[in-house]
Amino acid sequence: MERPHIPVLKDEVVDLFADKEGYIIDATLGYGGHSEALLKSSDKIKILGIDQDKEAIAFSKKILAPFQDRVQIYQGRFSQIVPSLLEEYPVVGVLADIGVSSLQLDKKERGFGFESQRLDMRMDQDGELSAFDVVNHYDEERLAQILYDYGEIPQAKRLARAIVERRPIHTPKELKQIIESILPKKRRISPATTAFQAIRIEVNKELEELEGLLEALERARPKGAKVGIITFHSLEDRIVKNRFKKWAKECVCPPHAMRCECGADHALGRILTKKPIVATDEEIKINPRSRSAKLRAFEFKE
Repeated sequence: MERPHIPVLKDEVVDLFADKEGYIIDATLGYGGHSEALLKSSDKIKILGIDQDKEAIAFSKKILAPFQDRVQIYQGRFSQIVPSLLEEYPVVGVLADIGVSSLQLDKKERGFGFESQRLDMRMDQDGELSAFDVVNHYDEERLAQILYDYGEIPQAKRLARAIVERRPIHTPKELKQIIESILPKKRRISPATTAFQAIRIEVNKELEELEGLLEALERARPKGAKVGIITFHSLEDRIVKNRFKKWAKECVCPPHAMRCECGADHALGRILTKKPIVATDEEIKINPRSRSAKLRAFEFKE
């Protein structure tokens, strides 16, 4: 079966969980690439897979059919499903690939790309909020905040004003033209790329989802479990980096304290990646979208 999406950092993910036996949560199952690799790497691994996308789940069920006795698949947001799985199963690992699949980006009817037929961008096709709603119904101030916070666009206010003035906007092509008329072009990359990314993050509540996953893990503190999170955006990477640093902190005394009085034994575990793991040159040649991928890992105490 032809795979519509190449999983990034696949070998590095397999290496990360090489010493684990038992249940691994694949919080972003997608098209099953990471899960398939993990299941092939060891017959002691079982996968609890989660995804919002019905199309991705249908594909993954076919790909993972040879391992069906070691796979359970759930549809929905991982921030809502992971907490119950952490309670129900002795989880030894959690993997999350916080990115959009190649198929979602390339399929015109999904509304993620510039050449798409409509403004959509929903990972969950039954979700209420679409890119059309954000672009055409958010007020100027809220739209500017999203473009600034999630796209890190300095001219966010000016761009939001231009979008509001030219409503209704029906297609990605229309939106791209408006963005390119306001923002300066950088090298070969369209300035619309970061704006589209910001809108996608809002539509799918991606940062809230990531925070929800990290909160669930912090509450559950699964003994000896490894956590591997792949990000593609500086905001997501910062959230993961800072949360792992917090978890690894031994002393929780106030910064102004003259000396430690807490016992300096509060670390939940240890950071396994001092610097994020990135794609090799060979992988980037095969899959250019892996260029911005960063994998950070943490291991909870036994």
